Amino acid sequence: MSKRFLSLLILGIFSVGIYFLIPFIQGNSTETPADEPETMSMAVAIDTIVSEPPTLYGISIESMTVIEDKIKRNQNISEILSEYNVSSQTIFDLANKSKDVFDVRKIAANKKYTLICEQDSLRTARVLVYEHNPIEYVIFNLKDSVFVEKKARDVEVIEKTAAGVIESNLSVTMQELGLSAALTDQFVDVFGWQLDFFGLQKGDQFKVIYEDKMVEGTSVGIGDIKAIYFQHYGNDYYAFNFDQGSGIDYFDEEGNSLRKALLKYPLEFTRISSRYSGSRYHPVQKRYKAHRGTDFAAPRGTPIRSVGDGIIVEAQFKKYNGNYVKVKHNSTYTTQYLHMSKIASGIKPGTKVKQGQTIGYVGSTGLATGNHLCYRFWKNGVQVDALKVDLPPSEPIVDTNKDAFFHQRDQLMEQLDAISMPEEKVEVLASVK
Repeated sequence: MSKRFLSLLILGIFSVGIYFLIPFIQGNSTETPADEPETMSMAVAIDTIVSEPPTLYGISIESMTVIEDKIKRNQNISEILSEYNVSSQTIFDLANKSKDVFDVRKIAANKKYTLICEQDSLRTARVLVYEHNPIEYVIFNLKDSVFVEKKARDVEVIEKTAAGVIESNLSVTMQELGLSAALTDQFVDVFGWQLDFFGLQKGDQFKVIYEDKMVEGTSVGIGDIKAIYFQHYGNDYYAFNFDQGSGIDYFDEEGNSLRKALLKYPLEFTRISSRYSGSRYHPVQKRYKAHRGTDFAAPRGTPIRSVGDGIIVEAQFKKYNGNYVKVKHNSTYTTQYLHMSKIASGIKPGTKVKQGQTIGYVGSTGLATGNHLCYRFWKNGVQVDALKVDLPPSEPIVDTNKDAFFHQRDQLMEQLDAISMPEEKVEVLASVK
């Protein structure tokens, strides 16, 4: 068989094979178009997805006008809504229906409110939202049936730590660290009977573990302090948070309570302008005389709190005391609060008060030259220096809770030890050329 004939035979077989394979190739290729409609329909489905309409406070604001503002002094809801085409009858109905939810008379100046209005020439209000505080808000619905509801934002509690070295006083140091005044106040209350915060030394140090309440990434308040370490005059002081079943209390590293029968200060952290003295030059009477109280300087209107549970025995005005309140706590201790701008509502002889309850407000009534509180303290009927009273501690950790307390203490102690103290400030003096 010649080579030429063999080549032609192979070529012929190959051609016949190709002839029979073509249908298979074409058949397979026709499956691809069958898939195309699915791909196209998917693309159409993706293109036709409709985005969610925009919402605010859970309310659709699509095709609506949103107006945000703050309550002005002496402004009320009626004034706000009447400017946005809301009838007097609707406002009246709203006020009635809100009584069991929120008293509309209690809206306060500088609080935020939001109006959701129609996009018409009158900008008719359909919803009013009043932010009572950073967490709670009230929705006044004006569309169709009038109704009122109170809602709250989700609060995330985050554990945080801080450390500082005292340069002048605790308040300034915490402020420089970006910590809130509320944390300072709580810090002072925890150690109120162990430390004199008006006699701190430069170089005193502290570490604190606390809870920060966050709403949408913004701090809206302080939760509980979990633990504190304070070094004062080279001495170490500890405070640990623990609940024995009746609420959070604070204890030292041995399980002894840091809480005394009474708070040490009748005002949230402020400054002492004059101490208890047997002889002090009186700024009004221009003579030396005994000063049987401790003066706390504070802005007019600052709330004054009862330092403990008790019964009001006096609440009146007198020439020298001005507006004042006297509280009998038990058979041993009595306290008195002078020069109030006004006595708190409901405070009168015979009224029971709780520790920390507001009983009046700082002022300058009576024999006073400026706004301050004169705080007086009696022990067994004798006036004494309130800041030097040694009160017995409240209940320590009971035996049945000791294992749980010491376990929690050890964990918090480790956390405190892990907190680094800030580097000491170094003053750099520029050389003069």
